[in-house]
Amino acid sequence: MIKIVNNKNEEIGKVELPLSDKDSRNEKALKLIQQSVVSKLAGERSGTAYAKPRGAVAYSTKKLYRQKGTGRARAGSRRSPVRIGGGTIFGPLPRDYSFTIPKKMRKSALRNAFKIKIEEENLIVVDNFGLEEIKTREMNAILKRLGVNRSALLLLAERDEIVEKSARNISGVKVMNLKHPNAYDILRYEKVILLQKDVDLLKEVLNCS
Repeated sequence: MIKIVNNKNEEIGKVELPLSDKDSRNEKALKLIQQSVVSKLAGERSGTAYAKPRGAVAYSTKKLYRQKGTGRARAGSRRSPVRIGGGTIFGPLPRDYSFTIPKKMRKSALRNAFKIKIEEENLIVVDNFGLEEIKTREMNAILKRLGVNRSALLLLAERDEIVEKSARNISGVKVMNLKHPNAYDILRYEKVILLQKDVDLLKEVLNCS
């Protein structure tokens, strides 16, 4: 059972999030989480590192001087990698690092990530934030009362301009759409906070029975 609190961190009820009884920290579960996290981070890599190969260097392909009779080592184009300013051999080229994992594996990793947060008592369900206008100071005070010391992930089912703008300038706080969570962000932030009215949607997202 997860406690439901108000914005003063006073308990006002409980809610159940029916997840599997399997150990969320066994080898298989941790491997799923690891694959999900690596997939997320790989998709964010730009992959734009680039060194010009011989064919991309902007020099003429004309032979520098005749093959024989000069006493110098034979030479071809200025593009040759052995010459200063020439192309790079086996240098980095743009590439796509992203890869996907099956949906079932991704969902399982997400459920395990939420279960870890529940076990650590770092999943907070709040009835509402009680903000009537955009106030960063007030939002910061609410998060402090909820026990946020380092970082927090706020999961919202729908956009809330007041909450988003009140939280966006607080260091270590991120607002995310509840419909698209991922194991990386769930585990990256110290506390995960969602509204009481959004619990049913979370159950749908996690495919809770």
